[in-house]
Amino acid sequence: MANQTASYLLVALCLLVLVAKHAEARPPRLVPAVFVFGDSTVDVGNNNFLGGTRKEGKANFPQYGVDFPTSKPTGRFSNGFNTADQLAQLLGFPMSPPAYLSLSRPLKSHQFSKGVNFASGGSGLGEHTGRLIVKTLFNHMTRRSRSSSAGLIDLNFIMCKQAGEVIPMSLQLEYFATVVEHMYKSAGSRRTASFLSKSIFFISTGSNDIFEYSFSRSNDRQFLLGLVASYKYYLKVPRVSRPVKPSDKTETDPASFIPQSLYRLGARKFSIVSIPPLGCTPSQRLRRLQQMGTQGCFDPLNDLSLRSYPMLAAMVEELAHELPGMAYSLGDAFTMVSFVFANPQTKDWNFTELVAACCGEGPFGASGCNQTVPLCGNRNDHLFWDGNHPTQAVSAIAAQTLFVGNGTFVSPINVLQLVQL
Repeated sequence: MANQTASYLLVALCLLVLVAKHAEARPPRLVPAVFVFGDSTVDVGNNNFLGGTRKEGKANFPQYGVDFPTSKPTGRFSNGFNTADQLAQLLGFPMSPPAYLSLSRPLKSHQFSKGVNFASGGSGLGEHTGRLIVKTLFNHMTRRSRSSSAGLIDLNFIMCKQAGEVIPMSLQLEYFATVVEHMYKSAGSRRTASFLSKSIFFISTGSNDIFEYSFSRSNDRQFLLGLVASYKYYLKVPRVSRPVKPSDKTETDPASFIPQSLYRLGARKFSIVSIPPLGCTPSQRLRRLQQMGTQGCFDPLNDLSLRSYPMLAAMVEELAHELPGMAYSLGDAFTMVSFVFANPQTKDWNFTELVAACCGEGPFGASGCNQTVPLCGNRNDHLFWDGNHPTQAVSAIAAQTLFVGNGTFVSPINVLQLVQL
C-alpha cells in the first residue's frame, strides 16, 4: 500500500521491535489518570447504555470479547483490549478507565481517581455524525435499488447497521465538565487543576465524520478544513449551551463554564490519533468491489484520510504555541497502518490475513460480526477483527508505537516523553 525506501523500513522496523520489547513489562503508574474521548476505536462500553442505539451499534454480544480476560463481551469493538486499554496499560493501569455511563449514580469523586472513558462508537466531531447515517445511507440505498445489483444493495444495508444513538464529542465534553465539577467540589481548585494537568487526555475521533461525508462528497478541502476547525473548537474554544451570568464565571471554578473546551477545563497533555487509511477496512474493500468491480482499498476514502493529517498537525502545533502549558503527541495512524501493510511479517508479529475480517462472512468477512458468523481460528494473524475495526494484536502495535515511537510515527514527541514533561 505504501512504497517506502529501504532505510525507512529498516528504521521503522527497529523501532517497532523495541516497542514490542518495551511492552513486555508493565511500568509503574506514570500519570494520575487517563481521560479518553472518541469513537468505537476506544469505546469501552458507553454505547451499551444508550437505549436508542441499534444492536449493530453495540459490541455487547459474542463474538466480541472472545480474547478479553473474562472471554465475555464488554462493549469494546474488538476481540479483546482496544487501543485505549493498551495505552493505559503502558501508562501503568490495568486497562482503560471505566465508561462514563457505567458509573453508579450519584457520581462520587473516587470514581474518577484513575480517569474516565467518554468514547462512543459511531460518534464524531460533528454534532449529528452517527445520528444521520441511517437516513443518509437509506436514501443512498433507495436510489441505487432501482438500477443496481442486489450485491450493492446488501452493501449499503451493511453500512446502515452501524447507525443509532451515539454520544457526540460535544456531549462527551459536557460529561467531562460534570466530572470536573465533582472534582472541584471534592478536592478543591488547586488539587484538581494539578491532577488534570498531569493526566493524559487520549483522543481518537474523526473517522466517522469522513466516512459519512464520503457518501455525498462536494468540496473536499472545505470539508476537511471544517473537520479540523471542529477539532480545534473542542480543544480550545468554550462551547456554551446555556447563558452564563458574569457572576457565575470564576477563574477558580472552570466547571462553571459548562460545557467548555478540554483546555479550559484543565487538560494540558494530549495524545491524539489521526485518521487511519479507512479505505482499506474490509467494509470499504467490499464497497470498492461492488461499485468499481475491482479489488483493493477504496481510494477516495483513503485520500480524505491522508489529506486530513497535515491539517490536523498544523492545527495542534499552532494551539501548543498559543496555549500556555499545552503539550501534545500526535500519532500518524495512516503511516502506522501503512507500515504494517508493507511489513506484515516481522520478528514480532505475523499477519497472514490483511484484507478479510476475522469475525464475519461473505466477501472480505464484511457482513458484520455476531453470534452466528464464522470466527477465525487465530486472531493474532488477522489485521481486522470485524468489517471496520482492528484486532487486539493491531491495537497493541498502535498503542506501543504511540507510547515509544519516533518521529516517523509520532510528533513532536511520543507519549512517554509527554508524561515526563
